[in-house]
Amino acid sequence: MSDISAAITLCSTLHQTYSEFSSFFFENWQKILSFKATDKITNSSKLRVDLRFYAELIAVGIFTNKTGLPLLGIVLTVLINMDKEEHNNIPILLSFCKHCGEDYAGLVPKKIKDTAKKFNVTVPRNTFIPAEKQTAVRSLLKDYFLSLTKHLLAERAQLQALHAANQRTLHTRGELSQERKDQLEQHQATYDKLLVGAQNFAEVLGEDLGEAGEPLTLSMTVIETQGTVTIGGNDEIIMQAGTDPWQDEDTRTFYTSLPDLKVFMPNYQLKEAVKNKTETVTEEMLDEDLKEDELSDNEEPAPVVADVEQEEAQPANVSNKYALDAFLNELPNCINRELIDNAAVDFVLNLNTKNNRKKLTRVLFSVARTRLDLLPFYSRFASILYPVLPDVCVDLCQMLKQDFKYHVRKKDQINIESKIKVVRFIGELVKFGLYSKMEALYCLKVLLHDFKHHHIEMACNLLETCGRYLYCNPDTHQRTMIYLQQMMRKKTVSALDSRYVTQIENAFYYVCPPEAPAQPKEEEPPMHQFIRKILHEDLQKSNEEKILRLMRKLNWDDPEVAAVAIQHLAGGWRVRASARRALARLTAELAAWQENVAPAVVDTILEEIRVTMEDPHPKYNQRRIASVRYLGELYNYKLLDSRDVFTVLYSFITFGVSNDHSNVSPLDPSDNVFRIRLVCALLETCGAYFNSGSSKKRLDYFLVFFQNYYWFKYSDPYWTEENKFPIYVKYIYQECLSSLRPKLTLFTSWQQCKDAIEEIRQTLYPDLGEDEHFDNDDQGEDSVADGLDTIIETDDETDNPHMPEESSDEDPITESAGNDENDVQTEDLPIEPRRPAVKPVEDVEFESAFEKMVMENIAERQRENRPQQRDIAVPMTCRQTTKKTYEQLLQGKEGVEFVLMVRKGMKPQYKSFNAPPELASNLQQQALADKQEMERVKRLTLNISERQEEEEYSAESGGGSGGGGNPNRGQHVRQKYQHPKGAPDADLIFGPKKFK
Repeated sequence: MSDISAAITLCSTLHQTYSEFSSFFFENWQKILSFKATDKITNSSKLRVDLRFYAELIAVGIFTNKTGLPLLGIVLTVLINMDKEEHNNIPILLSFCKHCGEDYAGLVPKKIKDTAKKFNVTVPRNTFIPAEKQTAVRSLLKDYFLSLTKHLLAERAQLQALHAANQRTLHTRGELSQERKDQLEQHQATYDKLLVGAQNFAEVLGEDLGEAGEPLTLSMTVIETQGTVTIGGNDEIIMQAGTDPWQDEDTRTFYTSLPDLKVFMPNYQLKEAVKNKTETVTEEMLDEDLKEDELSDNEEPAPVVADVEQEEAQPANVSNKYALDAFLNELPNCINRELIDNAAVDFVLNLNTKNNRKKLTRVLFSVARTRLDLLPFYSRFASILYPVLPDVCVDLCQMLKQDFKYHVRKKDQINIESKIKVVRFIGELVKFGLYSKMEALYCLKVLLHDFKHHHIEMACNLLETCGRYLYCNPDTHQRTMIYLQQMMRKKTVSALDSRYVTQIENAFYYVCPPEAPAQPKEEEPPMHQFIRKILHEDLQKSNEEKILRLMRKLNWDDPEVAAVAIQHLAGGWRVRASARRALARLTAELAAWQENVAPAVVDTILEEIRVTMEDPHPKYNQRRIASVRYLGELYNYKLLDSRDVFTVLYSFITFGVSNDHSNVSPLDPSDNVFRIRLVCALLETCGAYFNSGSSKKRLDYFLVFFQNYYWFKYSDPYWTEENKFPIYVKYIYQECLSSLRPKLTLFTSWQQCKDAIEEIRQTLYPDLGEDEHFDNDDQGEDSVADGLDTIIETDDETDNPHMPEESSDEDPITESAGNDENDVQTEDLPIEPRRPAVKPVEDVEFESAFEKMVMENIAERQRENRPQQRDIAVPMTCRQTTKKTYEQLLQGKEGVEFVLMVRKGMKPQYKSFNAPPELASNLQQQALADKQEMERVKRLTLNISERQEEEEYSAESGGGSGGGGNPNRGQHVRQKYQHPKGAPDADLIFGPKKFK
């Protein structure tokens, strides 16, 4: 169809070149388009293209109207008259109307006509052929459209009648035969096809479908099918269909999402004979089979699967037999979806022979009666094989059906586990669509017919396995509801054991759970909703200032509002990961205005981390990660100290950790490696700042202990070759340490970590003897029992790593942390006082040298000559006597008047004398030199202070060696305004005074 324009261009060129082209070309078109009304169109697609091609040839002038139009009119007339009942030529005529209807019939689409009418515009008419001939063609097409509309209404009525009949059958019998379902689907497809064609015709012709155009939705769902069952008293359970049979999305995926093995077998074709074996069996056929196959009490079930072909004495491929045995032995270990899917692919690709399929069927059927957990996986295995190996599934279902009949006819009270295995296996196959739903309901009907003893347990297990699926399926809902009612009536009228009563009620409520009353939702106050919205939904980097102003406007004097605001500010796990840093920055800026915000938020987060460590459930893992990263962001904005961060880090590797593989801690089990991720998450967030000073040294020490914890978990006997240590945890651990310390050489064993820790202990605590530290076993028990074994840290301001006081204070606390029985046993024992530890020689020499240096400095300071005060202000009382008289001024004596203070008795006396000017000049020069020296010393001191401040700021900003640092650290944090104390400085307020 897309090549018609190119073909038209080629024909036009040939027509212009050769004058005889059109006549010969037309003769061939007459042969192609000449057919009778009784002829059946075999290739409608080709005719659709030919008709449009021929019409375009007339339109471009290759064929004249006189020559080409009669043949075109004959073709259209035959196509319409021969198809007024079946309407199979809709695509041919519809294509002609869409592409050539404007030229030959003057058709205007309904959409264009409505638009022109709306804007009061006249649509131009095509004058390619006379209007009379256009009217004739248009009337011919409208007649076909009217017949199509009548056909559509008739098909609609027939579909409605068929659907109503099916609904009546479904209500009375609870099921539909496959023939009726296929018939309904066929009529539905025919009606949909006619409806689409009629709608397209109405669009191109500009007509309206009317009643025939109304959509008709017919589904097989039982409309308003409800029933009530009374349980013991007056409580009635309303049962409805149409609900979801799967409990959650994982269950739905397990039973509906199966790998396609045809991808691995592209040339495989399913045999027709196998398809015939899987036809649905009606209830009457099941009754007949059951009567024919009725077994006596002592008869064993007949073998269903044909005997495996006699194998040769020496099999040609012994390795194939060994491979099959290994596969069948490994099959019971496939206890998850991935393993069972891989097993199915492996069997199809490597072990797919007739004998192997027979053996596989027997192995699936002979699953241990105690391994009920394997039944869903074996059913999935059979369901995966069904599209390419249906004989395995068919034989398995037949064996289960025969085994079920045998147990029902046997009527003995033994082998209850085997009976339960059979019915649960049938239930699992029903959910995969391998076992007929109707046959499963018939099994339930047989069990309800003789509802006693083992039949009660078999019926309850069948309902618990596939009852919910049958109940929610529209095809079997009505019948399942009837059987449920029958089961509850039998329970009511029969004197059953309490154990059976409980099983029946549990099975019923599992299939039809009672509707729980809707819990009234507690309305949250508007202020709480507002705080949650602006912090958890609206907060982002671009609107931090706006939200900060809103948070400052809150009534922080109200305890309830303040508590809710702090709760949401501390909820770093409630916000998006991209908004976590913005929330930390907002908290830091708000802390400059509200002093209680920072400590309250940090305490809340620390408590959150501690609580989640006390309950190591996997459901809190993402919450733990978010809280730890948020804590690191708060440290980046200086809301907590590095001591708090290291306390959290050490708690991750010490809280509840036994350090002994034989003594597993419930707070830190062997398979729990999530704490390694928590440590790495916190170090990745704020570890780049521990690159100078005491923080760097602390991080170096911590990395040794962290590696010790990692290798303790890695070397646990829980991890084997089959159950390997998680590789992603190893990668996270290595990337974290390499980013913090690129040149650090990682330990390769747990023993190396122990040796490094012992070396640190010898370096920091060389005087710590064997009698002063705890035994590993006792420490492990205490750490598991108390969970408080956290490494003690010194302050950031202290560079001395020795902590004799903290160690001596902590020892008795830890020693007294035992149980009451140990305390009672040790009451009568004499308590020896602790002897002071002997100081090493180096400490004694250091202390003596230090005391000697201090005494020398004190003596040297005492021997220093203090500068005497030579200039004393002249008292006001003697200033009058020092003034020169008029006669003294006339004399003009050179010199400087000095006042000499002498002491006579208890009173000072002042005598004036005239000193030479050289003395006064020397004194002034000396005073000026002293002043300049003081200014120089002051300037040097200020320069040293400024340089130290710059170095500290550079270290805080990540400018030191060992890490790049985060440029956002400490930004956007306003310092709280400090009001100046004392008298105000006028020069600072009004500027310095200016004298003219």
